[in-house]
Amino acid sequence: MTSSADQHVPDAPSGPPAAPGPPPPPAGAGAAVPAEQEAARAALTALRKEIATVVVGQDGVVSGLVAALLVRGHVLLEGVPGVAKTLLVTTLAGALELASTRVQFTPDLMPSDVTGQTILDAEGTGFRFRRGPVFTNLLLADEINRTPARTQAALLEAMQERQVSVDGTRHLLPDPFLVVATQNPVEQEGTYPLPEAQLDRFLFKLLVPYPTREQEQEVLARHDRGSDVAATGLDAVRPVAGPDELAVARDAVRAIRCEPVVRDYVVDLARATRTAPAVDLGVSPRGAAMLLHAAKAWAWLSGRSFVTPDEVKAMVKPTFRHRLQLRPELELEGLTADGVLDGLLASVPVPR
Repeated sequence: MTSSADQHVPDAPSGPPAAPGPPPPPAGAGAAVPAEQEAARAALTALRKEIATVVVGQDGVVSGLVAALLVRGHVLLEGVPGVAKTLLVTTLAGALELASTRVQFTPDLMPSDVTGQTILDAEGTGFRFRRGPVFTNLLLADEINRTPARTQAALLEAMQERQVSVDGTRHLLPDPFLVVATQNPVEQEGTYPLPEAQLDRFLFKLLVPYPTREQEQEVLARHDRGSDVAATGLDAVRPVAGPDELAVARDAVRAIRCEPVVRDYVVDLARATRTAPAVDLGVSPRGAAMLLHAAKAWAWLSGRSFVTPDEVKAMVKPTFRHRLQLRPELELEGLTADGVLDGLLASVPVPR
């Protein structure tokens, strides 16, 4: 982990809280949880310990990334340079035994540089499709807001339909497929704001905070011992889970129960964003559906067989913060999406 920049990330949760230790049997379940589900949950829980061998702290962000994988969501990471965003993603891929590709988004990046293109074959007798870096399990779109909207749009079909279309031919992407994009919250020169349509494709926007004092002391201690994680750290990462465990976990998440009263709570929260005086554009129905899926994933990771309002509340900020468009004059006064969501969580009645 490298040293942090001097700018400050707004004080806000970095995503879901760290998952608990070995979870108890799901409350209210009449039968024992299948052993393969418990093994998958234990493997995914073990990720934090393995990733901590390379990245200090960031348990909440790791848990958010795992939850996104369980519901086929994508993640936008926001944090200043030097807080290990890139290292975190590559370490996660290694610990999950997933193929990963990093694309540095720049102003001159073309859509075909991401999706691939049709080229003349070596013999000159025909054309073939050369796959781009998007054909992977985990795509790291580094500094995604440094490329124009045309290239950003190249990811829309991939993120939503998990395929790319080139010259009228559809090419399916691997499964699992996760896009993790990063952006710097304080640098505006040479950047292009992500359009609302693309922001809505991300399940979560997770804020990557500065480490605590104790964590930063550990970072420096590792550097003082001569540890160069950029060069050698990833070689030490031990795979603790893989596609098989993810498949089992995804099936289990789909089976998580959500009572109508809790679904209504999700709807009430989404609709409250559309009528809030400080908001110009609220959460779409897709955002509400993503909150439901995220709450199911968090319930399963917490050892539950059903969703409670607590899981919904835990997922509201990472799922909704990037979907709110605040009134410009209030943003200038320092109002944040998280501040608006705090108010809504306090005002929308919680089901009992």
